[in-house]
Amino acid sequence: MKLSTIATVAVLTTAVAAPTFSAQAAAQTQTRRTDEQMMHEIATKIANHETLKADAVEVDVKNGVVTLSGLVGKDEDKATAERLARVDGVLRVENNLKSREKATNAVTGTAGTVADATKTGAEKTADATKTAAKKTADATETAAEKTAGATKKAAGATKDVFTKTGEKVTDGYITSRIKGKFAADDTLNSSSINVDTVDHVVTLRGAVPSAAAKTKAMDLAKEVEGVDHVVDALKVVGK
Repeated sequence: MKLSTIATVAVLTTAVAAPTFSAQAAAQTQTRRTDEQMMHEIATKIANHETLKADAVEVDVKNGVVTLSGLVGKDEDKATAERLARVDGVLRVENNLKSREKATNAVTGTAGTVADATKTGAEKTADATKTAAKKTADATETAAEKTAGATKKAAGATKDVFTKTGEKVTDGYITSRIKGKFAADDTLNSSSINVDTVDHVVTLRGAVPSAAAKTKAMDLAKEVEGVDHVVDALKVVGK
């Protein structure tokens, strides 16, 4: 009788413990954040930050690892962006941001050296320039017609676009800014919208709760600097 009682208690204990483990595993699965969720949160924080919102900061998240790239105003802004990127679920931050401040100082520091070197070689350069002038003139005339034709063909090519602070607008920059706008908008922050940018042409895919939300998404995407065209592939599925 005692052995039977012990065996019964063991079976009951196992039966009770199993659901507990399952519940814990389910809870861990539910709380695990996706790369997309983390990227939206980081992009929103940067887009709303007083110092960083005007900079061309690109955010990419893969397997929990955040990569920051682009330009910021000062060295200290790099640390600020990295701090904002350390949201829940992030395993590591690769900070590849560059500072305009350091680049400006480097140019200022070398200005005097370049000036001295230019003065030192001025006389030699003058003679060499006179000697090559005639040859250059002939070569220029010969190449003029070819250059003119190439210029006409290139006239229709897409020109580089720059932000107000002077950074080149890339496809990654456009995608990050649009996602940040969506995440900060009460109408769209719960929608499943995929943003894809190729050669400054943005394609929006996914589901939105209403026609008004669809229009809002299109308008916000068009507001981002550097966007040439927005392709609407959104579907209205209701709440």
